[in-house]
Amino acid sequence: MSDPKLILVTGATGYVGGRLVPRLLAAGQRVRWLVRDPARLQGRVWLEQVDLATGDMLKPDSLVAAMRGVEAVYYLVHSLGGGSAFSERDLIAAHNCARAAKAAGVERIIYLGGLGDPQSDLSPHLRSRHETGAALRETGVPVREFRAAVIVGSGSLSFEMIRYLTERLPVMICPKWVFTRIQPIAIRNVLDYLVAAQRSDPANRRTRGAYMMKPPFFPK
Repeated sequence: MSDPKLILVTGATGYVGGRLVPRLLAAGQRVRWLVRDPARLQGRVWLEQVDLATGDMLKPDSLVAAMRGVEAVYYLVHSLGGGSAFSERDLIAAHNCARAAKAAGVERIIYLGGLGDPQSDLSPHLRSRHETGAALRETGVPVREFRAAVIVGSGSLSFEMIRYLTERLPVMICPKWVFTRIQPIAIRNVLDYLVAAQRSDPANRRTRGAYMMKPPFFPK
């Protein structure tokens, strides 16, 4: 059997990325992990099984070595926690990733964005998620863009917030926005989508474009 191709995971210190890496390793993939601060990786039991690259999506020169020899890139980066100019930073980061991937001969980019009707009045966050997907496609590298609503699983912000409220407030008066209809999806289902995405043929048009992530909903 030939050696498995190298997979680059960005944003791996986040909730989804931190769970995706061990799934890829279990599937027999070679994984390179791109991080800005290696100190944040301490305590990961599988840390010695991955190739570590230090870089920043806002610094194009730092991406050259990280992309070398890579077949697929998981783009799980966002700048929401960085202040009011997050959408501008997200676009710069996506443009930098797309250009570096093109130069390195990367076969595909797999991007996890946000679920929302592009024709509706989207929030700045969701609008930025859609614009990021468009920026990743600018160089022609095939992009599989998945759009998920609330991702639920132990350790996620949504799950822990709901658990905290229900454990401490058996009865509460809710504001109107609580009754907004959403399409939650379990983290295990998100990971199934993401792992399967890098196995399919990038030349097949049916495997390209944006896909809506929908349940089954089995949180774990």
